[in-house]
Order: sequence, then structure tokens, then C-alpha cells
Amino acid sequence: MNTEQHKQAYRAASKNKQGTATLPATEDKKTLLHYYYQMLLVRRFEEKAGEMYTKARIGGYCHLNLGEEATVVGFCNGFESDDYIYTNYREHGYALHRGISASVVMAELFGKETGCSRGRGGSMHLFDLERRFMGGYGIVGGQLPLATGAAFAVSYRGGHEVVACQMGDGTTNGGPFHESLNLAKIYHLPIVYFVVNNQYGMALSVEQGSAVGELYRKACAYDMRSVRVDGNDVLAVRDAVREAAKFAREQHEPSLIEAVSYRFRGHSVVDPDRYRNPEEVQKARAQDPIHAFADRLKAADLIDDEGLQKIEEQVQQEVEEAVKFAEESPFPSVDTLMDYIYA
Repeated sequence: MNTEQHKQAYRAASKNKQGTATLPATEDKKTLLHYYYQMLLVRRFEEKAGEMYTKARIGGYCHLNLGEEATVVGFCNGFESDDYIYTNYREHGYALHRGISASVVMAELFGKETGCSRGRGGSMHLFDLERRFMGGYGIVGGQLPLATGAAFAVSYRGGHEVVACQMGDGTTNGGPFHESLNLAKIYHLPIVYFVVNNQYGMALSVEQGSAVGELYRKACAYDMRSVRVDGNDVLAVRDAVREAAKFAREQHEPSLIEAVSYRFRGHSVVDPDRYRNPEEVQKARAQDPIHAFADRLKAADLIDDEGLQKIEEQVQQEVEEAVKFAEESPFPSVDTLMDYIYA
């Protein structure tokens, strides 16, 4: 499948699964509305983070989840609270829906003492041990050996937890990916590898950077269970993650999930995104997972425009309060410069 065929197939799958497709009758209204709220919170939080970066409130690197909200929310709702989560550097949304408040995440982006990493981690290194959110990692693929090792530890002590390891599509081309999957299968580890295929590894398309464009197929080299899902469908992502987590927990075997989505902006806040055709970006935005899910909710008579506006206002208030909290929080004291380091 060439580049254009892949993109056409992706758009067709998104259109078929989204749009005004009916929602499963077994789904609870409160849960579905909460998913919408969660996706909208990621969107508005990330938009505000981008704004704060341009105002120099946030320094260093900053990678946003814009366009990937369904993958984020589906992923986070597929695991139990005592499972371990490892992510890459595009992790703001995952931290939010792992239970870290928007105020605490924003404070961390601002480098404030009240942040989840005490202002020492910033955008790429959010961390919360209590919630078993084991951090974002700035090195591409750096989280995979650590997550695999954590799964080995769980297996070794006979634990019931599952380890979740999120990554981008470019990570599947690196050595840590193949070494980790190989060991996970050899040792029958309770881990779920979750690839967010937003179709570009920085400025390089998946087809240009990988001999295998359908990334879930790479797991077959390790005789590992794998599946590809529409990353614009929050329910499809959640169900795939739940099934993989159950498989890991009960069968003590690893899985790989590829969720196909699209990031709306450049690789990071400072990326001008000149390498993508504007028409391609426009078509992808037309498949906006948040708008599509709102249409499905309305089609099912679960909410109307007034109800959607109330959720919008609630989210906007939460984001504004997060910025206020971050602005008013103190920076770490200079005399704590050597705290939290090994040597």
C-alpha cells in the first residue's frame, strides 16, 4: 500500500466509523458524555499550552496532543488505576486523564514547584508515582526498555498489574522497540505496547521511514498478538486497549496496538509544519474526533447543542483556573537545585 492509498484507507475508515454512526446500546450515557468532556479538556488544555508557550510562560520543548484526543482518552480508559503507564514526550493528555489535575500539569509546564515533578520535569517529563504514571521520556524509544523491565518485575513477583507503554510511530523503527518486544514475548510479560500512528515521525511520513506502513504487522516478527484500530474512534481505542489489558492480565502475554490518527499541528510547538500538504491537513481536520463524537452523541439524543456548550464552558473554566494556579505558584527555590538527583 503506497502513501496515498494508506491515507485514503485511513480517511474512509474514519468516515465509516465516525460521522453519524450509531453508538452501541450498551454504552452508558454518563460515560459517553464523560469521554466527550475528557477529549475536549485535552483539546482546550493543549491549545492553551501552545498559547502560553508563545508568551514564554513555558520553556524548553512542548509537544501537543491536538488531533489525537480520541487515542488519549480511549487509552486511559482501557486500564485499571493500579496499572503502570509509560509514555513518550507527547504526554500532557495522558497525564490529565490518569488523574493529575489540569492545574498541576500546567504548573509543571510552567516549571513551578506545585507541578507534578516539582517543576523539574517540564513538558516532556510529567510524573506521578501515586497514580502510577511513570513519566514521559524525551528520548525516542527511551520508555520501552523501562516499561518492559517494569512488566518483568510485575511478572517476577506475581503481581496482577499490567504495564502500558505508549509511543509514536517513529519509535517502531528503533532498536529499543524490537529488543523490548522480543524480550516481552520470550518472558511472557503483562505489557501492552500502544503505538499512536499520527502518520509522521517528526517531518517524515510513516511510509518514507518504515518498510512496513501498517505498523501493527511488525509484532508478527515476535509472534505477538497485534491489532490496528481507528484512532479517531474513542470507543474503538478503549475496547482494543481493554481487550489487550485483559489478555495481559489473564494470559500473561504482551500485545501491540496501533491507533491510526493525525496530529493537527507540527511535531512540536516550534515546528512550522511546512512539510505537509495544506490540503492533507485540511482533510484530516475534517475528521476531527471531537466534532465527530459530538455528532454521534447528538444523533443518539444523548445531548443537544446547549448541553455541548455547557461542557465547553466547564472545560474552559477548568483550563483558565489551571493557568491562574500555575501563574500564582512559586518557582522552586534556588537552594533546592541539587534535590531529586542521584549524584
